[in-house]
Amino acid sequence: MATSHPYAQFLGERDPLEVLAETHRSIPAIAEKLGAKGLQRSYAPGKWTAAQVLAHLADCEIAFGFRVRQIVSEPQLPIQPFDQDLWARFYSSVNGLEAAKTFQTVRAWNLAMFRLLSKDDFNKTANHPERGPEKAETVIRIMAGHTLNHLAQLQKVLAAAQ
Repeated sequence: MATSHPYAQFLGERDPLEVLAETHRSIPAIAEKLGAKGLQRSYAPGKWTAAQVLAHLADCEIAFGFRVRQIVSEPQLPIQPFDQDLWARFYSSVNGLEAAKTFQTVRAWNLAMFRLLSKDDFNKTANHPERGPEKAETVIRIMAGHTLNHLAQLQKVLAAAQ
C-alpha cells in the first residue's frame, strides 16, 4: 500500500518491516564509524549534525512506536502530533553514540511488536489532527521512509569524513 505522505515516498514499494530491520543495524553502524568527532559534522551547511540526526531518530522511534501502539489498542484516541523543532532544542547536547544505541534498542522493541500485528491491526485507523485518518500500516510506512531519509543524511556525513 502506498501513501502520499512525503516520508512514505522514500520507501517506494519496499517492505517497511524489512527497511526497519535493515536500518536497525545500519544506522548504529554508521554512528560507530563516525566516532565522536564525525558525529559533530553536518551533512550540509546549517543542517543538523550527525549526532542531532541520531537524537531525532531516537525521539521519532519512541513517538512513532507509541502511535502504532495507540492506533491498534485505542483507535478512538486522536494521534498526538509533535513539533520536532521544539524537541530538537536539546539535540546539541546529546551524545550521538548514546542516541544511536537508544534508537537501536527502541527499534528492536518496535519491530518485535510490529511483527506480531495482524492484518486487522495494520488496518486499524486513528485520527491525526493535521492529516486525518491514518492506519497503523501508514504510520509504519512513514516511519520506514523517515528513517531512509535520515539514513541518507548520515551516509553523506560518513562519505565526507572518509
